Amino acid sequence: MKNIVVFGASNSRNSINQQLAQWAGQQLEGAQVKVLDLNDYEMPIYGIDKELASGIPAEATQFLNAIEEADALVISFAEHNGNYSAAYKNIFDWASRADRSVYKNKPTFVMSTSPGPGGAGSVINIAKGSLPYAGADVKGSFSLPSFGQNFAEAEGIVEEELKAKFDAEFSNFKEAVYETSIEA
Repeated sequence: MKNIVVFGASNSRNSINQQLAQWAGQQLEGAQVKVLDLNDYEMPIYGIDKELASGIPAEATQFLNAIEEADALVISFAEHNGNYSAAYKNIFDWASRADRSVYKNKPTFVMSTSPGPGGAGSVINIAKGSLPYAGADVKGSFSLPSFGQNFAEAEGIVEEELKAKFDAEFSNFKEAVYETSIEA
């Protein structure tokens, strides 16, 4: 059984990106899905002076351990002012100080969504470009515009053309996830 770690890169208790990531993880048959909540990894704002004075917080190590235990990752990025959320960026900054390869070369599917028609397109482009430098093996991506209109909790993506786009991108990721067990 594959272990899939999913999370919305947001600290909102009602994160639409968390909902999208969880739904995507459930699209992998026979997988055990572990949902991370970024609120469980709250740390002081990263700064070199804080690192030198106190070292790496335990929460950063816990985050890295959760990634290490995964066979693959699904991350849906919230967009704050065209970039990562501060909550995600802070966790990432601390984790990367403990281990530059935060994502451990795991097959990774990156997503984003927003209430508006842009679907958080700016942040997904940033993620696709930068995550490989942190050890993410990005196998596909998908941006869902207008979350409230195009997603339903019970059905997932409800707009047919968007669902077809998701399925096409996600199939590359699925293939990579299941390919690893054949090679191992």
